[in-house]
Amino acid sequence: MNEAKIFPKGFLWGAATSSYQIEGGLINDWSEWEKSERRLAFLKNKGLNPSDFQSGQAADSWNRLEDDINCLKQLTATAYRFSIEWSRIEPEEGRFDEAALNRYASFIARLREEGIEPFVTLWHWPVPLWLSAKGGWKNSQIIKYFQKYTERIVEAFPTVKFWITLNEPDVFSGHSYFMGTWPPQMKNPFTYLKVNSNLIKAHRAAYDIIKEHLPNSRIGIASHNVYFEAPSDFINQAICSIAKWWWNFRFFDKIKDKQDFIGLNFYHHNLLNFGFIKNKNEKINDVGWELYPEGILPVLKDLYARYNKPIYITENGTADADDDHRAWYLVEVLKNVHEAIRQGVDLRGYLHWSLLDNFEWASGFAPKFGLFEVNRKTFERIPRPSVEIYSQIIRNNKINGSPACAEDDK
Repeated sequence: MNEAKIFPKGFLWGAATSSYQIEGGLINDWSEWEKSERRLAFLKNKGLNPSDFQSGQAADSWNRLEDDINCLKQLTATAYRFSIEWSRIEPEEGRFDEAALNRYASFIARLREEGIEPFVTLWHWPVPLWLSAKGGWKNSQIIKYFQKYTERIVEAFPTVKFWITLNEPDVFSGHSYFMGTWPPQMKNPFTYLKVNSNLIKAHRAAYDIIKEHLPNSRIGIASHNVYFEAPSDFINQAICSIAKWWWNFRFFDKIKDKQDFIGLNFYHHNLLNFGFIKNKNEKINDVGWELYPEGILPVLKDLYARYNKPIYITENGTADADDDHRAWYLVEVLKNVHEAIRQGVDLRGYLHWSLLDNFEWASGFAPKFGLFEVNRKTFERIPRPSVEIYSQIIRNNKINGSPACAEDDK
């Protein structure tokens, strides 16, 4: 008989977003790239509508912060991860926008009033135009600029306990400087390695600044880790070990003395067999990603065994416009999360990606990751059916052994 799976007391439940993907009205290297001749030509050649690939007003969250609070309340969330937009805070070098800082501070205060723990991400990919003109992350001076930005932020938000310095640094560097698919669209392995080095140094510098100002704070990064799996033969296992180290551990190994917790973003399974991504794809989401919820268990166990740090799942979810798989996937992931805790992993929270339908970077508005659908004309937030299922889990701090929402899709 399947028993209810009860989570530890004080386990944090909630959702995650990023500023550029929901706030709207932003000007930075990403917004300018979206309108560049190179980008527009690419979209035209693909027969795509450029307006579907420009963030514009996104979900208009900058003007609807209270609407987002109401979504969190409907979810009965106890934590919310969001990011500060560097280009909004420091639109010109050395000039910090006090009105923007105050608005973020008010939002943090509102979260506190509602009993929702803020997880604040300092950097989630775009950079201000003035910094982009200086070379962005390939310029080692960015470490100094990131230090100043971090210091101003922590001075403005002294009540924040949980800080995420960088979101998925390996994903950013890979797309932007190795594969050349994101701004600034460079394909240079040496620049890619330099950017990775600068990101590591920036995190370490930001960690020290936050600790200096807020010694009781908890600091980490959010890393996109993959479940790599391979047959038992020597060659495939060797490739798997290298891939796992390069993608899942390399960055953490460089910052392990400067992190208080691990933030895990989990989306992907990669089955290797003399090549990558040999997945069976028995169930996929709207963007073709395999739904493989059991993969989160070995990823969590590996992280905890290697670093012995508390873990928060800072992103996990799926693109599912019709909400056909989201509840099933959520429950199956949480079963594996619970099993990780049962096996001794110090896992303390789960933040679903995403609270809202948003702007999904180079994929535009088509992927629907939101628990709440967003009407692109009116910006109304409309709960998908899985909101109630997730809310029940949060309220009860448990999942049932065989809930209806965990059944295979009919």
